[in-house]
Amino acid sequence: MLNMLPGLPAPPRRRALSLAALLALTSLVLGSSSLAQQVNQTVSILDTSSGYNREMNVLVFWALAFAVIIFIGVSAALFYTVQKFREDKNDAAPAQFHGNNRLEVTLVAVPVVIVIFLALLTVRAMARLNPTPAGAYPVNAVAAQFYWNFEYPNLKVNPAAGNGLVTNGNEIIVPTQTKIAMTATARDVIHGFWAPNLGGQRDAIPGVKKTWQIDTDKAGVYQGNCTLLCGASHANMRFKVIALPKADYDQFASAAQAYKAPAAAAGTPAAAGYAIFMQGKGGSGACAACHRIQGTAAAGQAGPDLSFFGSRRTLGAGAWEGADVDTHLHQWIKASSSIKPGSLMPHYDGSTPNYPTLTDQDLTDLEAYLKTLQLPAEGNYWTKIAALVPGAPVPAAQSPTPSSVNATTSASTAMNGGN
Repeated sequence: MLNMLPGLPAPPRRRALSLAALLALTSLVLGSSSLAQQVNQTVSILDTSSGYNREMNVLVFWALAFAVIIFIGVSAALFYTVQKFREDKNDAAPAQFHGNNRLEVTLVAVPVVIVIFLALLTVRAMARLNPTPAGAYPVNAVAAQFYWNFEYPNLKVNPAAGNGLVTNGNEIIVPTQTKIAMTATARDVIHGFWAPNLGGQRDAIPGVKKTWQIDTDKAGVYQGNCTLLCGASHANMRFKVIALPKADYDQFASAAQAYKAPAAAAGTPAAAGYAIFMQGKGGSGACAACHRIQGTAAAGQAGPDLSFFGSRRTLGAGAWEGADVDTHLHQWIKASSSIKPGSLMPHYDGSTPNYPTLTDQDLTDLEAYLKTLQLPAEGNYWTKIAALVPGAPVPAAQSPTPSSVNATTSASTAMNGGN
């Protein structure tokens, strides 16, 4: 299993290895089929909707073709030799062919030709894939232990809604049939960015920016992971890629630029949660010191951007999805490292010096506020992808608890996307 944190399916019981099991294992390695279904993700290095994977598939085809030809040729020669020159059929000493120049040249020339052919294919693929095309759509990936922030340099927040760039934590939304210029960097240690369906992996290095291209022709939900051992929760540093058709993506982009976090109605749990988020409790422990929420005074950079938290379907950088988000959100805020080892978020249970102890009611109020941070309906990318791709591996939607529903006007409800 990719994830053994609480709330995820238990591994299946061990069964006898059979042909079916071997086929399933092969499918897992190449296409990650059964595992992907269990954790609501699509992972495949053979997805030909990506230009990168199409190039790689050509290389894989020729490499495998030559491997098969060599295997058959060597096996046939070995079988022929063993049968023809068996000792029980040949009493005389075998003829020596040392110095057979033709044979020796052939044995050297054939591998050299194969290597040169594969090298030329590799150089061609590198020439096509390494340069970032002019006009490619820029997206920045900023990695940290153990989460991702995705920034959109082309999407500046509308002045009436705030400032800065549109940013989302752990969920990246991209347009289909568009070359994406991904630029990766890191804040602490070296991480690795890889969404197998969309393109090759790249290191995210502190102080270094690496740009390369990814793309997909097919709308869908794609799994991404950190590929370099970066600490205790390396295996749970994931992200989702939601690929939308250009028209739907443009709607998301416009909604995200105009998005301004809704104001919680006075006297509601969400309003109490907002106060804790911005000011902390007893003058300390404000969440806004580490997290940003578009359209508010919260501009922290140490943690994931929470602007669209209520619209997201993952928690803990993909450690939990769908309904499990609601199950674990309370404990996540209270003591994140108790359920995700290595998480650097301070505890709010009294165990972290200079940070207040939050009661269960405080935590419930914080949850209520976070769940109001929803994009309007036209910008809700999860709803769009569910409608576009029937049967897509889309995690179940978060359902705000009754306490988190603002007693606001219908205009405020519309601002929250009606969810």
